[in-house]
Amino acid sequence: MAINILTKIFGSRNDRLLKQYRSVVARINALEPQFEQLTDDGLRAKTQEFKDRIAKGEALDAILPEAFAVVREGSKRVMKMRHFDVQLLGGMSLHNGKISEMRTGEGKTLTATLPVYLNALSGKGVHVVTVNDYLASRDAKWMGRLYNFLGLTVGINLPQAPREDKQAAYRADITYGTNNEYGFDYLRDNMVYEVADRVQRGLNYAIVDEVDSILIDEARTPLIISGQAEDHTDLYIAINKAIPKLVKQEGEADPRTGEGVTKPGDFTLDEKSHQVFLTEQGHESAEQIFAELGLIPAGSSLYDPANITLMHHLYAALRANHLYHRDQHYVVQQGEIVIVDEFTGRLMTGRRWSDGLHQAVEAKEGVQIQAENQTLASITFQNYFRLYGKLAGMTGTADTEAYEFQEIYGLETVVIPPNRKSLRDDQLDRVYKTTREKYEAAIKDIRECYERGQPVLVGTTSIENSEIIAQLLEKEKLPHQVLNAKQHA
Repeated sequence: MAINILTKIFGSRNDRLLKQYRSVVARINALEPQFEQLTDDGLRAKTQEFKDRIAKGEALDAILPEAFAVVREGSKRVMKMRHFDVQLLGGMSLHNGKISEMRTGEGKTLTATLPVYLNALSGKGVHVVTVNDYLASRDAKWMGRLYNFLGLTVGINLPQAPREDKQAAYRADITYGTNNEYGFDYLRDNMVYEVADRVQRGLNYAIVDEVDSILIDEARTPLIISGQAEDHTDLYIAINKAIPKLVKQEGEADPRTGEGVTKPGDFTLDEKSHQVFLTEQGHESAEQIFAELGLIPAGSSLYDPANITLMHHLYAALRANHLYHRDQHYVVQQGEIVIVDEFTGRLMTGRRWSDGLHQAVEAKEGVQIQAENQTLASITFQNYFRLYGKLAGMTGTADTEAYEFQEIYGLETVVIPPNRKSLRDDQLDRVYKTTREKYEAAIKDIRECYERGQPVLVGTTSIENSEIIAQLLEKEKLPHQVLNAKQHA
């Protein structure tokens, strides 16, 4: 109650920040007539003037109004787009190392040019992080016209690029790339023998697009560089044949009473963490099966030092058979297992799971088993992005994760108001008792949209689900296109 009263009197933290930013917006707007009078060369000369002032010790914050005014004027001339006042607010939020929540269609890409330009003036480099290579290339070429016009250089950090090309991309004032590529470059730089072989030149400032996807959804996703380990092909095949003999336990035992198991079994699954756990019965069953296969001497334990590697392979095989599903987590393409990115639905060609999981999936699918890899270097996105001197992000849905951003990264979320009031009708979620009812309702909605000439985008969580929807649409004779990892390939 008291907090609500104080908020009404003084405004929320978000309101106070926006009020502070709006006073700077007024200064930027006041500069517009002056900068409109400059020639192209005169406007471009401002970049060198700013660099000289920074070299003499002037802070970026002091230059911000003029720098933002220069970018706005440059954009008007090159892009034929003028930054709205709310985009200036978003740009200030990003410069201050915060998360800018801007609704879809409010122009996040153009907004980012403001803090990117300002921070690139320091000469320490700015990294713009996108969720895929297409967006990195598109935005670098699109916004690169503006940066080049103002006298700054732009690089694109593409996968599989030669070291010299990557070094050139990182030497640029502004670098575009994906979170994966920045992270892997960091790992590779920590494995080189000569400083001259490194590609990154420091982690100064990063702006992350779709920040909730990268910093929250994929926060604990490890980036791993692997090297070839000992070949265990025959072992993977043998253990894969033993998996059908192990039975899944139904129900979960209460640790205090032991009750809750409806059907005893050899293993339990944790779908959320993608882990498998052997029960006491499972240990006995596995020892018996392995003894029958001649993998261990009769009467020996799985935990004997000589048998420890078997446990590793057994767990990998159980995970491959019960937690990793074809056309959801991976596809089989030309006799190879290709991982499907669970967040984007795109194929991750060339990437392999570690700790024997990839080989276990290969054994399960009956394709050629490639040599196992051992981890040489690893880092999570969470730990990687914490290395930047200043970090900021953009998204359309950050407010729901505001607590996590603050708690994990120390990043404050600022909700930027729309340029115009939205006319979109945001309806409540509809929950159905069964999957069948849910699909029937979805098809009904799609038909209604189709009949009034309204295009529809249907998003699913897996390839399998997208194909189920496609089959239902086919049955209803509703024209459609399917875009998933299999079709995209």
